[in-house]
Amino acid sequence: MNLVGIIPARYASSRFPGKPLVEIKGKSMLQRVYEQASASRLLNEVVVATDDDRIAAHCAEIGARCVMTGAQHPSGTDRCNEAYRLLGKNYDYVINIQGDEPFLNPEQIDALAAACDGQIEIATQMIRCTDPAVLFDAGEVKIALNANNEALYFSRSVIPAVKGTPQEEWISNYRYFRHVGMYAYRVDILSKITRLPVSPLEKIESLEQLRWLENGYKIKCVETMYDSHCIDTPEDIDKVLRIMQL
Repeated sequence: MNLVGIIPARYASSRFPGKPLVEIKGKSMLQRVYEQASASRLLNEVVVATDDDRIAAHCAEIGARCVMTGAQHPSGTDRCNEAYRLLGKNYDYVINIQGDEPFLNPEQIDALAAACDGQIEIATQMIRCTDPAVLFDAGEVKIALNANNEALYFSRSVIPAVKGTPQEEWISNYRYFRHVGMYAYRVDILSKITRLPVSPLEKIESLEQLRWLENGYKIKCVETMYDSHCIDTPEDIDKVLRIMQL
């Protein structure tokens, strides 16, 4: 399989403007993501997709390939689709690498890439949830799975509920998983899902992957041991550094 990793990076962020260019321990967040992605053994190419000249200039400084996309994209998935078309190369899968996870482990990318066998339409990652506080955190997305580890549903609520059992005991009665938001799309599927209208479940949960499920696409969920540490606000930088003990 030929795979390209695309890092969507936009300057405009309501909670953290200029986030890709913020310095973390001597390197920009974008540089850290790009270097980690470039250390993947299974990606054939890594590209940054942006609509901002400042980010494009920074890519030139750090030697990162950059593709300039339109500014209209509502999601990283849409930006990845345009970036792939602009590359003018044929790949089997596009891996959407989150631009706000500067300490992403390259092995995490390779685990997702290894699942891309030509049959899988969309793949993403999940991690076992063992902390009740995380389980009941509406900011953490939980997954219900079928026997093939394909997603039945994603929710900010706890799914499934354990009937007749106190909530504090649920995590002892079921193997819960939460979503880790890196995606691999087969290129023909990427083109199709970006043309779908916003769906009712997507609106309710504010989760774009529900649009794909509602329209019959399958999402393979690959378990990972690596946690996801996103930086959404300036305060998150110190928190993630403490977690990583850097």
